[in-house]
Amino acid sequence: MPSDRWTLGFDTSAAHCAAALLRAGELVAECHEDMARGQAERLMPLLEEMLAGAGIGWRDLSALGVGIGPGNFTGVRISVAAARGLALALRIPAIGVSTLEARAFGLPRPVLTVDDARRGEAYVQRFTDAGESAPDLCALTEIAVTQADALTGTAAEALHELRGTGTVRASAMPLAVAIARIAAMRAQDGTPLPRPAPLYLRGADALPPSDPPPQLLDA
Repeated sequence: MPSDRWTLGFDTSAAHCAAALLRAGELVAECHEDMARGQAERLMPLLEEMLAGAGIGWRDLSALGVGIGPGNFTGVRISVAAARGLALALRIPAIGVSTLEARAFGLPRPVLTVDDARRGEAYVQRFTDAGESAPDLCALTEIAVTQADALTGTAAEALHELRGTGTVRASAMPLAVAIARIAAMRAQDGTPLPRPAPLYLRGADALPPSDPPPQLLDA
């Protein structure tokens, strides 16, 4: 990989604002800020601070990686919209990476990624040497786990306690770092990639307004 290839990865799919910067595949900077809200206001300043700290600007980037979920409905939209806008302005590829794939990245397979979806549910995806299953939303108590499985993700420990089986294993690296590494690898392949799109496994929490729509009056 050329020494001047910079890849910026970021994620706001949960209660955090996270980013990582790679140069030729090597980690240069990484940041994770926990926050329940405010990701929309914090994301761009955080990315600019990271670039400035490395002594580069937006035009030095070769690729972007962005977490596409599953996760918080609004949070996912914030990151994906930012990545698509930046990619258009900078004329560089933006690569969407699911948070479930990022959790499994760098771990020996088979591995079961279990990420907290709240409400007693979890986002789940199984990765093997032969491929991966489709991501799914399951009740924690309904997930079948064998002792041969390795678990990773924020809901893994809770699942382990519920089922009494399996081996809890932490992710191999911070989420944003994994997103950036996967994006850098895919950008190098040269294969045309679709624009990042949110991965939703659950509908939006927002409810439609209960008031009837206004009536249009003839002039």
